Amino acid sequence: MKTTPFRVATAIILSAIGSASADDEKYVTCGSAIKLTHVESGGKFFLHSDERQLQSGSGQQLVTSVQDNRSPKGLWQIREGYGEKLCEAGTPVKCGQVIRLMHAETQVNLHTHGIKSPISNQHEVSGFGQGGDGDGGDDWKVVCPAGGYFSAGEEYWNRDKTVQFRSVATNRWLGSSSTVKFTEQNCGRGCPILNNLEVFGRNTNDSYSHW
Repeated sequence: MKTTPFRVATAIILSAIGSASADDEKYVTCGSAIKLTHVESGGKFFLHSDERQLQSGSGQQLVTSVQDNRSPKGLWQIREGYGEKLCEAGTPVKCGQVIRLMHAETQVNLHTHGIKSPISNQHEVSGFGQGGDGDGGDDWKVVCPAGGYFSAGEEYWNRDKTVQFRSVATNRWLGSSSTVKFTEQNCGRGCPILNNLEVFGRNTNDSYSHW
């Protein structure tokens, strides 16, 4: 995988059970467990969740961006969209495909809805469901980089390129920002998520929504 700050889409991919193929090397595949790095924050922060609950809004499981590339709490498994046909393990994920991202450790899905996020008052992003079961708020469309004037856009989610995710339910973009972090001022003394970045559903397609 590339590790330059502004080109990292996925830092780690653990291939689904089975022998590796050329597609496994180049593309993100269904069933894979991945880590996502955030581009605008310099590729140093990873999409992360654990058993903590939001202390406001929905009260669902907390999702933030964390500066820790070794934590297993940053692993997310690629699954088919809610109510959609099974995406078999090892199948390359197409650009434009609707997927769910299930947190590998706690088995909740990356979720968004219209509730305000705790710091920036955008849309809250949380972990929702049990054992991978949830609802349509867990669905994200994979948005790949567009091709240039002389080339077509990507057909599959290339693991070496940046990617975006757009909520099917809200049309918001999965985002984070190096300027929107949890501090003692907005989280209190002894804050357990101090210096974590807020993850939110963003109305604007811009640099904050690239992974």
